[in-house]
Parts: sequence; C-alpha cells; structure tokens
Amino acid sequence: MPAVTVENPLTLPRVTAPADAVARPVLTVTTAPSGFEGEGFPVRRAFAGINYRHLDPFIMMDQMGEVEYAPGEPKGTPWHPHRGFETVTYIIDGTFDHQDSHGGGGTITNGDTQWMTAGSGLLHIEAPPEQLVVSGGLFHGLQLWVNLPAKDKMMAPRYQDIRGGSVQLLTSPDGGALLRVIAGELDGHEGPGVTHTPITMVHATLAPGAEITLPWREDFNGLAYVMAGKGAVGAERRPIHLGQTAVFGAGSSLTVRADERQDSPTPDLEVVLLGGQPIREPMAHYGPFVMNTRDELQQAFEDFQKGRLGTVPAVHGMSEGGL
Repeated sequence: MPAVTVENPLTLPRVTAPADAVARPVLTVTTAPSGFEGEGFPVRRAFAGINYRHLDPFIMMDQMGEVEYAPGEPKGTPWHPHRGFETVTYIIDGTFDHQDSHGGGGTITNGDTQWMTAGSGLLHIEAPPEQLVVSGGLFHGLQLWVNLPAKDKMMAPRYQDIRGGSVQLLTSPDGGALLRVIAGELDGHEGPGVTHTPITMVHATLAPGAEITLPWREDFNGLAYVMAGKGAVGAERRPIHLGQTAVFGAGSSLTVRADERQDSPTPDLEVVLLGGQPIREPMAHYGPFVMNTRDELQQAFEDFQKGRLGTVPAVHGMSEGGL
C-alpha cells in the first residue's frame, strides 16, 4: 500500500483550507469490530456503533483485509442480491473479479474502484481470480455502501469501472501528503466517480509527521477511517489508529495528522476521508436491501425469491464462491 502513487508529490496541485475556514471538531472516535463476510473473508466494520445521523448518506463500510493469503486461502462471497443503494469496492492491493446477473462485470486490481449502482436490483458476485486462489498473496480493500434517495432507488442498475490511473492526485502545501480523489470534488478538483448522492471520497497517505487541513463542504458530513498507521484528527489532535473512525462536527475544514513514528511495517498513515450530503429520508435496511419502508423491504425479498432480480448465469467465468 498504496497502489497509486507518485515519486514527487510536489509536482501535483496543492490543497489547503483557507485561513478563515471553521475547523470541524471531532465528535467521536470509534473502533471497528472485526468479523467475517461471505465464505470467511476477514473484515473490520468501520461504522459499527456510529449513529446513522452522522453517517447519512453512507450506510456501512468494511475494510477487507489487509491479509496475506497462503495458496488456496483467498475467499469472497457467493452470489447475492442488492437493491436500493450503491456499492463502492476500492482495491488497494490484490485483485477481484466481479459479475452480475445483467451481464456486467470485470476485474479490478491495485488502486481500481468498482462502483455498482444496484438501483432496482440485481444478483452479484465478487471473488478472487483463480490465479490468486492458487498462488495466494496480499489482499486489501474497502467496500462502502452509499444510499440512494427514494426517487433513484428503482433506477436501472449501472457499473462504473474507475481505474487507479484516472483518480485525481493532489498534495498538501509541503508535499507531505498524497490525496487520491476517487469521487466528488476537493477544492475544485474532481474525481472520476459519478455519484447520484453528492459525496466526496478521498484516500490520503500522510508521511510521518505530516498534517493536512482540507476545505470541506459545510453541507456535507465528515468522516475519517484509518486503514493503516496512527495519528490524530481535528485541531485538538485527538489520537486515532488502525481500525478507528472519526466523526467530525460542523465546520468548513477538517484536519488529520500522522504521528512522527509509525509502527512497522506501516511507513505512513493511510486514511479514507468521506463526506456526503445527507438524504434525510426514512431508511429501512435489512441484509442486502436498503429501502425507505418495511413494505418496500418485503417487496424486495419477494422479488428476489421470485427471480425478478435476475438469475445466476448458467455459464460464467468465476467460481461459485466469491465477495
């Protein structure tokens, strides 16, 4: 980690908050519990225990790995349905294949993002490719669920394959941080991901001792999740480390700082920064469906059981297991 980088960050556009920006205070820092997904894939539940009013429009986020697989160990999930939201799968290290019942799919690897708008619904599988299963190797990524407003929940499904080389790269004034804008915009610089719900998603790498203070839309919420390393958040420098999520309060800028010393083998602080415009609609969430009412949830389950979300292709290029 990281997969997408540059030799000299000072060649990149530089970003910092204006002097009169209002610093966002840190409301909470929570620690993600560890668990398993699908066929035994290790994850950290980044948003567990955080009140949804601080997350909206984000629903959940799992850190997948970081894990070094032995030959024969890589795992994913079986075929499963989705309706009513978007899944964002960001691969930092390793490779995943993905496929759906509508004929969509592809392969994402180091630094790539697969953005799937489930909309009205489909069946979906994500799995390590056969060569990774045979050889083993490093795997690390994130999966984020982004809610859709009621008017978009039944839209036609859509894929975006965002290659690592297309993300917008930025840096801090001193070059101590590398910022990858995957979706949304940061200080006028736009990432390649097209979103239905206005959001910003940034993967930041901070060298030891580096600090960033970024402008942040006042109508967005603000979250920071640490994927590796340790540091501090907010002007008050509240400590934060691997597997923890910081929730920021109101304001127009947010601050993250890397500790001077990082724990080996992690040389830098790796953090994902998220902000979104809250939808502020009722949410009914159960399993793979995110709707507005219980009746809509029941309809989603009925449609799935009756095959209305599609069927698993009889011939496909992936194993029956998969995430």
